[in-house]
Amino acid sequence: MRWAAREAARRKALLRIVHAFDWEWASARYGTGREYVELAEQRAESVLQEALDQGRQAAPTVPIETNAVIGNPAPQLLQIAEDAALIVLGSRGHGGFASLLLGSVSQRVATHARCPAVVVRGRGDVTNGPIAVGVDDSEAAEQVLGTAFDAAAARGCTLTVVRTFLPPIPLWIGDIPPVLVATPEADAEEQARLDALLAPWKQKYTQVPVETIVSHNSAAAVLVGVSHGAQLVVVGSRGRHTIAGALLGSTGMQLLHHADCPVLIVRTPAGE
Repeated sequence: MRWAAREAARRKALLRIVHAFDWEWASARYGTGREYVELAEQRAESVLQEALDQGRQAAPTVPIETNAVIGNPAPQLLQIAEDAALIVLGSRGHGGFASLLLGSVSQRVATHARCPAVVVRGRGDVTNGPIAVGVDDSEAAEQVLGTAFDAAAARGCTLTVVRTFLPPIPLWIGDIPPVLVATPEADAEEQARLDALLAPWKQKYTQVPVETIVSHNSAAAVLVGVSHGAQLVVVGSRGRHTIAGALLGSTGMQLLHHADCPVLIVRTPAGE
């Protein structure tokens, strides 16, 4: 809630707080009148009031409206996200398995929403450190970079750009992991490609300091590591290795479960 309020303040946007609830409990089916419906409505209003108070404390000048809807949370939130600029979710629900790192509602909405989605997890209230972004050779790279540069500029912080690749490994090396193999020429070529990709963005956002990381490790592993010192990690919804028809690449999914800071999924519809 506090993260969403601060983001709405940065964007000068309306903040809409939504709480979906279901009053059709087993005990309610045998009752009469509106007793159970009224109880559910009272609980929903209590949840919304607490959220509203937190939102106003975090961003006193942001216009806020509240909305209680009856029904399953995931489809209700997906419908509301149809005309939203951004949807913000928590990382854990109160009705899931304790061992799960991401609630089922947040996972479904983050992977299916038509608009960009943020899952606030790990150090959710962190407001310092760089923005981290992972980029590859997919068509979505420019959109992801644009979102990341915008976020860094709005926060006045450094942007850390992560690019990973698997260099060609000589057969005689054997079972040595690629991350431990020294390939200076291949690394230099990959760094040059990344610098060329970033050049126009650096010219546009001259106020944003940029750091780069080129690694042989997996993108998810590097970004999860960087997330321990970042305030936000930005990734695309479809990487170059995403299985056809998948709604979120493996890197994004691993970050939703393991990142130590909020994660922003940049929505890139299929065909665009």
